[in-house]
Amino acid sequence: MTQPTTAPQAHAQFTVPNKHPMVMVLGSGDALLRVIENAFPATDIHVRGNEVSATGDPKEVALVQRLFDEMMLVLRTGQPMTEDAVERSISMLRAAENGENGVQETPAEVLTQNILSNRGRTIRPKTLNQKRYVDAIDKHTIVFGIGPAGTGKTYLAMAKAVQALQSKQVNRIILTRPAVEAGERLGFLPGTLYEKIDPYLRPLYDALHDMLDPDSIPRLMAAGTIEVAPLAYMRGRTLNDAFIILDEAQNTNPEQMKMFLTRLGFDSKIVITGDITQIDLPGGTKSGLRQVREILDGVEDVHFSMLTSTDVVRHKLVGRIVDAYDQYDSRNGK
Repeated sequence: MTQPTTAPQAHAQFTVPNKHPMVMVLGSGDALLRVIENAFPATDIHVRGNEVSATGDPKEVALVQRLFDEMMLVLRTGQPMTEDAVERSISMLRAAENGENGVQETPAEVLTQNILSNRGRTIRPKTLNQKRYVDAIDKHTIVFGIGPAGTGKTYLAMAKAVQALQSKQVNRIILTRPAVEAGERLGFLPGTLYEKIDPYLRPLYDALHDMLDPDSIPRLMAAGTIEVAPLAYMRGRTLNDAFIILDEAQNTNPEQMKMFLTRLGFDSKIVITGDITQIDLPGGTKSGLRQVREILDGVEDVHFSMLTSTDVVRHKLVGRIVDAYDQYDSRNGK
């Protein structure tokens, strides 16, 4: 009687440098270690002192070793590892292993790319698609960031705008969005024009306050260095030497989208963000964001970055909610 053959086992052992306390590697209460063990259930992972060993399937053991190598590279920059960062690192390594989507970037490259630092807080991409989106903004004149809420499409674009202003790549930042939620009834709302439109522009102000000294914002706005205005204010202008962001672009109609794109002047950059599943336009009105990809896809120096629920960096539940709504819409033919 022949004995059943057992799959070959691999064993790897690696030493965590003394300069990295094990609590930074394993997490408080071994929280990071638990994330790793849950992701590699068939691999035996043991820690003794500053030695980590893994035994199991050769491919899985190689991934565990690669994961710890990437974690060391991140920790070397002084940036802490979090449970979320470990989970995202594992996803990136598995995607690269499976040859998905031409993944070549390493987790350390994604997690340590700093865009902007302000008051001890650093803004950086947290997912592979976010890094590619940020890189696209560097490389192209017009970039579309399309994806669900919480994927950082507007926030990262604004961080790049502030970075461009601070490094004198541009002389001003222009932030705009359609005030479609108010319909055409702004005249019926109480207060001055700016008081009327403020609720629709408030998310842009909130992001600015994260990135700049709040005391400097009124001064920059008074000088015209930063302009926050409804989309209607862009008509008839040519915007030179500016970083221009159109937010909530799914709520533009095709004529507004064309009008906005043709505002582009010399030495300027445009980023257009939106979520084509959250259109608030009146029934029967076509979204300019939906249409523009058919028109401009393949045009040189225009790039479309697609972000998904896997790029949501809010509470984990947000990603699950986005997925659940997508499944509901597909079941109901929306």
